[in-house]
Amino acid sequence: MDVLSSLMDGFATAATPGNLLWALVGVLLGTAVGVLPGLGPAMTVALLLPATYALEPTSAFIMFAGIYYGGMYGGSTTSILLNTPGESSSVVTAIEGNKMAKAGRAAQALATAAIGSFVAGTIGTMLLVFTAPVMVDFAVSLGSPSYLAIMVLALLAVTAVLGRSRLRGFCALALGLTVGLVGLDPATAQPRLTFGQAQLADGLDVVVVAVAIFAVGEALWVAAHLRRTSGQVIPVGQPWMGKEDWKRSWKPWLRGTALGFPFGALPAGGAEIPTFLSYVTEKRLTKHPEEFGKGAIEGVAGPEAANNASAAGTLVPLLSLGLPTNATAAVMLAAFSHYNIQTGPLLFDKEPQLVWGLIASLFIGNLLLVLINLPLAPAWSRLLQIPRPYLYAGIVFFASLGAYAVNLQSFDLTILLVLGVLGFAMRRFGLPVLPLILGAILGPRIEEQLRRSFQLSNGDVSGLVNEPVAVVVYAIVALVLAWPLVRRLLPRGAVVAEQPEREREAAGVG
Repeated sequence: MDVLSSLMDGFATAATPGNLLWALVGVLLGTAVGVLPGLGPAMTVALLLPATYALEPTSAFIMFAGIYYGGMYGGSTTSILLNTPGESSSVVTAIEGNKMAKAGRAAQALATAAIGSFVAGTIGTMLLVFTAPVMVDFAVSLGSPSYLAIMVLALLAVTAVLGRSRLRGFCALALGLTVGLVGLDPATAQPRLTFGQAQLADGLDVVVVAVAIFAVGEALWVAAHLRRTSGQVIPVGQPWMGKEDWKRSWKPWLRGTALGFPFGALPAGGAEIPTFLSYVTEKRLTKHPEEFGKGAIEGVAGPEAANNASAAGTLVPLLSLGLPTNATAAVMLAAFSHYNIQTGPLLFDKEPQLVWGLIASLFIGNLLLVLINLPLAPAWSRLLQIPRPYLYAGIVFFASLGAYAVNLQSFDLTILLVLGVLGFAMRRFGLPVLPLILGAILGPRIEEQLRRSFQLSNGDVSGLVNEPVAVVVYAIVALVLAWPLVRRLLPRGAVVAEQPEREREAAGVG
C-alpha cells in the first residue's frame, strides 16, 4: 500500500500543468529525434541538459523520460517506412515492418508498433513501480565492497558485449576512466592530467563530455559520410488495425513485454537482444509462417513491445542503484550529478517527489505517445525529408551553445571540439561510445568506493571481498572475463559458429 500511495503522490506531482507540458514536450522531441536516422534519445537528452538548468529537477527529469520513451517509439517509423532504423533497437522491426509498408500495409505496421509500445510501456512501468522499492531495500544492506563489485561488473558487462571486439570495448573503457581521472585527487588534492590548466582542476564536466561524444562526434561522422541523395518515403495514411490484426498482435505484445523488461534491467542487456529474441519467438509460434520475411505483423508487434518494455527495465537499476545500463540512462545519471542529487538506494527517501513524479510521468507519457503519434504518423514521416547538412549544422550549433552554458567559459568549447574529434575517431575505428561515457561517470565513483573499502579494512585487500554479495559478483566477473577462453576449450561440436539469424536477415537494413 505504501508503494501505491507513493505512486498517487507521484501522479499529483506529474499531473500539474507545468509538468504535463514538459512531458508533452519530451514525447514530441523524443519521437521527432527517434524518427530521424542516426540521432537518438541519448544525444537529445545530452543536448538539452544545459537548457534545463533553470528548471526544477522534477520537471527536467519528466521531460527526459518523455524523450526516452518517445525516442524508443520513434525509431520504428524509419524502420517501417525507410528500412533505416532510427535506433539500433529498431533493427529487427525493419525486417517485417518495411515489407508490410511495401505491401501497402504501412498504416497497420505503424499502428501495431504504437499500440504495442503503449501496452509494453504501461506494463513495464507497473513492474518498475513494484520492483524498484524491493531493489532499494536490498541495496540499503550493501556496503562499499559490494557497491564496488557491482559497478565493476556493470562496466565489464557493458564493455564485454558491445561491438564485435572486446579489445575495442576495453580501449573505449580505458579512455572513459582516463577522462574521469582529470582534476584534483580527492584525497591528496594533487592535480591529475590537468596539463597546467587551472580550468581542469575540477575535472571535465560530464555534460560537456556527453554532448561532445554523442552530438559533435556523430555530426562529424555524418559530415564525413554525407550522401546527397535521400530515400523515398512511403506514403502513409492514418494508422489503423483491423480485427484480424488485433487478434494476431496482442499475444506478441505480451510476450515482447515479458522479454524486454528483465533485459533492460540487466547491465548491457539493452533492447537489441530482447527484440531479436522476440522476433525469433514469434517466428516459431506463429500460425502464419509463410508470411515471415514477407511482412508478418507479429514480427513488428513483438519486437516493438520488447523495445519499450526494456526502456522501463532500464530505470530499475538507475533509480535504485544509480547504475546506468544504456547510453540514455548514463546521460540521465550525469543530470542527477549536475543537480547535486545523490543517486543510489537513498534516492527514494531523499527525493521521493522527484522519483515518484518521474515514475508517474511514464504512465502519462505512454498515453500521450499513443494519442499523439497515431494521428501524427504522416507528419513524422515528412521529417525524414530534412536535408542532413541543415540538421547536423543545427545540432553542432546547439551543442556548442549548451557546452558554453554549463560554465560560461570559452575553454569548454575547446574541450567540446577535442572530445568531438575523439568521438569521431571512435566511430571511425569501431570503438563503442557507451563504455567511454560509463567510464567517465562511474570511474570517480569506483575510486571513491575503492578508497572507502580499503579504509574500512585498514588497507587489507581482503576488505574488497568481505561481503557475500561482493564474492558472488566477483565470481560473475571472473566468468565474464574467462568465458572466451572457456569457449575455445570446449569441444568444437559444442560451439556452433554460425552467424546469428538477425544479422543475416537484417543485412539489407539501412
